[in-house]
Amino acid sequence: MIKLKLFVLFLLIGLPHNSFSQLGITHEIGVITGRVEFRSDYGQRDDTKTNFENQGFGIAIVDYMNFSYTDNVNLYFKEHFKVRSELSYSKTNLKHYGKWVEKNSPAAQRLKGMRGSTELFGLGMQLEYNFKHIHDFEREIGSWAPYISLGPQISYYNATATSTLGEMGDPLITPAKYLIPSDGHPHGYSNESKAVFSATLNLGTRYKLTTMSDLILDIRAQYFASDWVDGLNPNKDLFKENKQNDWLTFVGLGYIYYLDN
Repeated sequence: MIKLKLFVLFLLIGLPHNSFSQLGITHEIGVITGRVEFRSDYGQRDDTKTNFENQGFGIAIVDYMNFSYTDNVNLYFKEHFKVRSELSYSKTNLKHYGKWVEKNSPAAQRLKGMRGSTELFGLGMQLEYNFKHIHDFEREIGSWAPYISLGPQISYYNATATSTLGEMGDPLITPAKYLIPSDGHPHGYSNESKAVFSATLNLGTRYKLTTMSDLILDIRAQYFASDWVDGLNPNKDLFKENKQNDWLTFVGLGYIYYLDN
């Protein structure tokens, strides 16, 4: 699976650039790294410590198709839109935080002992809108170019749910809400590896560093079509606080290089 995704990305990047240039299309490639904040079933909802502690690391290799290479007629689409392809990886370790683990009770100790992790390999594509005229940005060293983009992604996730107290599934170790069957699973937790679709929304800006390179600040919100990506999904019919699927935010800094001038 991972090798296939790498092959697809390198195929996109390695396509003959001379042929694309004749069509008015050039490529830009880059790397973006940063922090992932995973919003999941771990921790208390809207709790500051939960949001700040359940963070991980992410990296993305990106390829942009730029259509403005031979835009001599100043077409609006060519001067404001790019197509972004992305191969990404992230890993986040998860724990329960908030008032429910701060109590002095056996139930609180079971929650406190739970540990989780989720590892994501993603491949996606986005249509990116640049607020600034692309040629104007490319001609001005030190300029800024904010953008917004939207698109689908398919990810392969590895989720684990464990406990420092012992084996999950034991009623003396596992919180009761996670022992109840949920969404076709025998429990409200799962150790599994599966593919999942998601929708991504990116906001950010580029900074023109040199004629052939940019720095980038990229912020992504990613909403998954599953609530099992973190390995937890207590029965929604019984536990109404479990209101939505898993999602994450990614804040990264990166470097973009232009393959054609």
